[in-house]
Amino acid sequence: MVQSVCSAPAAGVGASPAETPQTAQRYLALDAYRGFIMIVLCSGGFGFRALAKTPGFEWIAAQFDHVPWEGGVFWDMIQPAFMFMVGMAMPFAMARRVEQGAGFGELFRHTGVRALKLILLSQVLICIAGNKLTFQLINVLCQIAFTYFLCFLIMRWKLRWQVAAAGLLLALHWGLFVLFPGPDGPFSKTENIGSVIDRAVLGYNYGGFYVTINFLSSTVTTLFGVWAGELVRTPRSLKEKLWRLIAMAAASSLLAMILGLFIPNVKRIWTPTFTFYSMVWVLLMLAGFFYVIEILGYRRWAFPLVVVGMNSIFIYSLNQVLTGWINRSLAVFTGRFEFIGTLAPVAQATSVMLVMWYLCYWLYKRKVFFKL
Repeated sequence: MVQSVCSAPAAGVGASPAETPQTAQRYLALDAYRGFIMIVLCSGGFGFRALAKTPGFEWIAAQFDHVPWEGGVFWDMIQPAFMFMVGMAMPFAMARRVEQGAGFGELFRHTGVRALKLILLSQVLICIAGNKLTFQLINVLCQIAFTYFLCFLIMRWKLRWQVAAAGLLLALHWGLFVLFPGPDGPFSKTENIGSVIDRAVLGYNYGGFYVTINFLSSTVTTLFGVWAGELVRTPRSLKEKLWRLIAMAAASSLLAMILGLFIPNVKRIWTPTFTFYSMVWVLLMLAGFFYVIEILGYRRWAFPLVVVGMNSIFIYSLNQVLTGWINRSLAVFTGRFEFIGTLAPVAQATSVMLVMWYLCYWLYKRKVFFKL
């Protein structure tokens, strides 16, 4: 979503001389993957959620609605993919700035200012969308701001220390919940340490049992993106990069299974188990895009995704503020497609998405790209 920048050694994170990253190449697969995630997010899952009680559509409808607590479906993977792609952009953006002569001080200021802009934008969008003044820190842009800044600091270290930092963040998150359990244990839905902190700091708790300290463990999600970005930037062959992405997914799967024996897999409080579980699917989706677009060379089909992927800040903001208005305006002419029956919600949601896509296309043709 964000054209990220971070500081790391110019030769890449933990890279040997033979693995010194390249800086000039832009991978279409990354823009397409980002666009895919944004389209699914901003379309609200293309209306499939509304078919939850329609015979024959129960499974697909369930994929577009968060699980109540433990487990995970496709819809639960959207935010991790969102945050992962932020991390993936960071090594590329850092390399450009270092080539332009930026030092640590300039990069630090730039990163801090950008994080503050993300928090400010999130508050503006929340207030406009909710039609009231409010303040919260669980919005995805706020969470990205925290993880983005932490990854900026962590990226400067050698790879083994980055891995150690990731482990410490996950251990800290787990330790807080274990040391200060709720009425139903460490990972209680209510009165867990995250909700206690939010009520003490903000004066209220978020709906859906989300907590601000999710950013501790989701920083590792963004850091996985950083590692994937560093891998993609190396001069290794495309096939070797693909297999390494798959190997990362396999390692994440193993860690998720091990942690799952004693830590529940819960997105709403972003447990360490969920961090690794979500990475399995996020990395496999990336590998799929990378294989089809970069290795097989099938690129034309991805153009609609790239149009959105290159203007993700714009479409996210548009979705937050104007989706309801676009939906109501189109309904005047479409009648919400009630005449087609079962798939009416899908048709209406697709129509709304097409309007937002066209606005992105209009900007794309004029080379207008919104960044923070």
